[in-house]
This record gives sequence, C-alpha cells and structure tokens, in this order.
Amino acid sequence: MSRIVSFVVLVAILLVIAGLFFQVMANFLLPLFLAVLLVIMFGPLHRWFIAKCRGRDRLAAGLTTAAILLILLVPVLLILVPATLEGIKLYQNEDFSGLDPQLLAKTVVDTANRVGVDFSAEDLQKTIVVKIQEWLAPLALSTTQYLGRTVIGLGVMIIALYYFLADGPGMVRTVMRLSPLDDKYEEQLIERFDDMTRAVVVATALSAFVQGLLAGIGFFFAGVPMVFLLTVLAMLFAMVPFVGTTIVWVPACLWLYFHDGRTGAAALLAIYCVVVVSLADNLIKPIILHGRSNLHPLLALLSVLGGVQALGPIGIFVGPMVVAFLQTLLNMLQTELDAMGQPDGG
Repeated sequence: MSRIVSFVVLVAILLVIAGLFFQVMANFLLPLFLAVLLVIMFGPLHRWFIAKCRGRDRLAAGLTTAAILLILLVPVLLILVPATLEGIKLYQNEDFSGLDPQLLAKTVVDTANRVGVDFSAEDLQKTIVVKIQEWLAPLALSTTQYLGRTVIGLGVMIIALYYFLADGPGMVRTVMRLSPLDDKYEEQLIERFDDMTRAVVVATALSAFVQGLLAGIGFFFAGVPMVFLLTVLAMLFAMVPFVGTTIVWVPACLWLYFHDGRTGAAALLAIYCVVVVSLADNLIKPIILHGRSNLHPLLALLSVLGGVQALGPIGIFVGPMVVAFLQTLLNMLQTELDAMGQPDGG
C-alpha cells in the first residue's frame, strides 16, 4: 500500500514539475522545434561532415551549423531586412501619401459605369482610405513589433541546432529508454517524423520560397511598390493550400490596373503568375514528395488551417504532422488489437 502511495505522490510531483517546465520553456518551443526541423532536413549534410571530421562530433556539429546558416539564413535575411524596412516605411507613412484614393476611386467608378454599375465615388474613396488604414498599417506594424523577440529566438535556435546535432542521438536514446512504449513503436514514430518532416516541411518550404521569389521578380519588373514586403507575404501565403500566392498577386494586378492605369502590365503580371508561379508549385512538390505524404487533400487543407489557427504560422508544419502521427498511432493500435484478438500461439 505504501508503495502505491509513493508512486501516486511521485506522479503528482512529476506532473507539477512538468507543468512548471512547460511554462519556463513555452517561449522557446518554436525555436527548438525549428532547430529539430533543420537537423532532420540537413541530416545528410551533417553525416558528410562527420565522415570528413573522422567522428569528431563537436567539430562536425559546428561546421554543419555554420553551413546551415550560410545556406538558409543568409538568403532569408537578405529578403527579410528590406521587407522590414518597407514595413516600417509603410507604417510611418500613415497618410499613405503614395496612394491617391481620389484617383483610385475615380478609376473604379469609371470602370463600374462601363459595365452598368452606379455608385458614389466619394463614398468609395472614404471606404478605400478606411480599409487601407485598418489592414495595411497593422500588417506593416506586425513585421517590426516583435523584432527583439525574433532576434532572441534566432539565437536560441542556432544554439539548439548545434547541440541537437552534437548530442541528438544520445537525446533520442534517453527518450526511448524513458518511454513506456515498445521499442518498435518508438522507432516507427521516429521514422514517421523523419519522413513527414522531409515530405511536408521541405516540400512546402522550398515550394513557398521559390514561388515567392518568382512572384517578387514579377512584381519588380511590373513596377509594383514594396516588392520585398510583397515577396515575403507571397512566400508565407504560398504555404497555405488552395490559397497560395493568389491572395498577394491578384491585389497587385488590381493596383496596377486601377491605381496606376497600366492595363498591359497588370495583364502580363497576371499571366506570369498563373503560368510561372503556379507551375513552380506543381513541379517542386511532386519531385520532393514522391508519394511519401499520403494525406488526403481535404485533411491537408484542414490540418494547415487548423494548425495556423491554433499555433500560429508554425502550425503550417505542425498541423500535417499531427494528422500523420494520428494515422501512425491508429495503425499501431490496430496492430495491438489484432495481436490481442489472436489465440495463444497463433
């Protein structure tokens, strides 16, 4: 009896300490998760460095971390820094002097009159100004207000990346030893996590990066303002299924047509985005996935949207992984039920 009481007290203390540990680490879960993703995605590169360093894990981990920073973070920073500066400029310019609402309203009204729709240009002008102040200014502000937190998170991610590369196998063995699951199930979950990371994260991130970059090239040659900010937005929305970069380049085309009056540029940009930008997604994902992600399209969409709603931007990656893990766990449960249903010695 005393042993049972001791066990219950131990579990209660463990739950309390686990809750406190989660509160302490909550602000760093995202950098740690990103570090894990980078370890998996650049696993072949790390193994190559280990072979070249003749088993010196610490040196290989340092070289791999430096290589990842050069390969991944430098290009991203080259885009994010100008985008942040454009966001600051947009937010500080609260009167939006670069935008002529009167001219834009007049253009829209004239176009509507040609198709038989009649409404007031003055009311439309007021609506345009209000909507711009409601949506664009907070959007631009959101790119700068968490700058300090982003820098801290980036530092935590880099440090965690190094230690995960250096001590990752030992950490995995420790977790497997403490886990009550059977070793074969733990290996299945680890294998599934590795497969889903490469299938979902790599394909989604690479496709979004290429689509956003191609869209940014189109914005630049079409003369759309705030190219870097729109490029970053295109990369982010490209990760959402059935939405993609359309939500960015369509308003850009409308801006060129209604505000600048450049019908040819708007038409060419629309054709370019439909043909080139959309084609990139249809080419990159099938090449990387190779059938490894067997999520139904409806589940893929709902997992991404639900993940974003629950966890923020990182939910784009976590949502599909949760669904994939659920499928794996259900398969494990079915295996156990089948084994329990067989007669002894069967």
